[in-house]
Amino acid sequence: MAPTPITSTGPSTGTTTPSIHSGKGGDEKQIERITQRAVLPDQLGNELSRQVRHKYASSYRKIFGVIFTLNLTAFVALMATSRGMPNSRDVGSAASANLMVSILFRQEEFVNLCYEICTCVPHSWPIYIRKRLAKVFHYGGGHSGSGTAAVVWYILYTILATKEWIDEPLTDQLVNTITSWILVSMFGIILTSAHPDLRRKFHDYFEAFHRFAGWTALTTFWIHNIFSARVTSRQWETSLGYVLINSPNFWFICVSTSCTLASWSRLRHRTVYPEKLSDHATRLHFKYRGMAPFYGLKISDKPLTEWHAFATIPDVDPESGKINGFSIVVSNAGDWTKKQIMKPNERKLWVRGAPLHGLLYTSKLFKRIVVVATGSGIGPCLSLLFADITPRRVFWSTREPSTTYGPRVVEEVKRADPNAVIWNTHERGYPDIVREVYQLVHESNAEAVFIISNPKVTEKVVYGMTTRGVPAYGAIFDS
Repeated sequence: MAPTPITSTGPSTGTTTPSIHSGKGGDEKQIERITQRAVLPDQLGNELSRQVRHKYASSYRKIFGVIFTLNLTAFVALMATSRGMPNSRDVGSAASANLMVSILFRQEEFVNLCYEICTCVPHSWPIYIRKRLAKVFHYGGGHSGSGTAAVVWYILYTILATKEWIDEPLTDQLVNTITSWILVSMFGIILTSAHPDLRRKFHDYFEAFHRFAGWTALTTFWIHNIFSARVTSRQWETSLGYVLINSPNFWFICVSTSCTLASWSRLRHRTVYPEKLSDHATRLHFKYRGMAPFYGLKISDKPLTEWHAFATIPDVDPESGKINGFSIVVSNAGDWTKKQIMKPNERKLWVRGAPLHGLLYTSKLFKRIVVVATGSGIGPCLSLLFADITPRRVFWSTREPSTTYGPRVVEEVKRADPNAVIWNTHERGYPDIVREVYQLVHESNAEAVFIISNPKVTEKVVYGMTTRGVPAYGAIFDS
């Protein structure tokens, strides 16, 4: 990014630039601090092109579109080769393959592998490649794209299976048809409840529908797969085992089931040690294992109905300097978080699955960054600041930072960036956050901006930066 010319002066949000000039007679030099402000440049393109490129054509939607296009291509090819009469087994295999891919994009080790692959490139690679690899956290588009395609394929399979039962009304054909319609019903519930508007409005119900409908579908899928194989074994005049071993459906469902079991088999009840920061926030410490930076974890007190994901912060032993646990910052954002804040005593919470990389892990791709947080968004950022891998500037906007989050958190921020801008909204009001963040980008010559905030502010900063040519990344909500 080309530096913007300095054209005006004003209050600085960060570092200042020293200017050396001569004193009396030029015998001595004095250092004067001149505050310099970068002018916020105009947004690139026109309003329509900006809306299309930076809002509607997100990487999440592009991944969704690519997967759906590939499936549409496969469907056209299948219809062409079968002359409009596709084999139900081929259609079923396509549905199972998409379902497997959808579940893989929710499996912790697979997602972590995607992150590792995308972040292993050196800084010598061009920025236009690195800034695209940093969007790996849009992998939710792969989950929803393949999941939606699986439902479409399976509806087609169910229609074909129903036709086959009408033509040949045998018992195993009937069971195959019934289980197919049950699966279509479960998929319909999952797909409908996952709609962004419904998901935001009824989030707890969405989790319940998604989880229990998913388990029902997986169980039904096994029953369906076995009876479908019985139909095929009768047609081929061979054994059921032979059909299963040679069926792509069988192996796809094995992978899907293994992914689900891998996560839930690691369900554990762990002791948590609260550190109440204020009536608005608490810090929950876990000591059962150490945790490297850039990981997140799901926790719950009702493991069958609701889960909450948090970024973890490594806890360090003050004497040895070694990581001896981890913590998470919880702020008051609803009934569940408020309940955690109001419980100061040692207790147990459920932990599930393996630690998962998140958005901030991609900061490794850049030489210099600006980290932006509002309120409790500083919690996830503390992991990045602890890692101390990428040179960064920090902008944190919150109400009464020391009172709300404690002096320890403020010290950790200042340790990571001695010139951190900690904006107290109680004293200074809400900042012109896009302008202030751009100032830090200019001062530090940062390659990218990372923000952890609420949806409204995240969209504002990401849009404000990217439309001015600065790569910016924020969480994907309802993905």
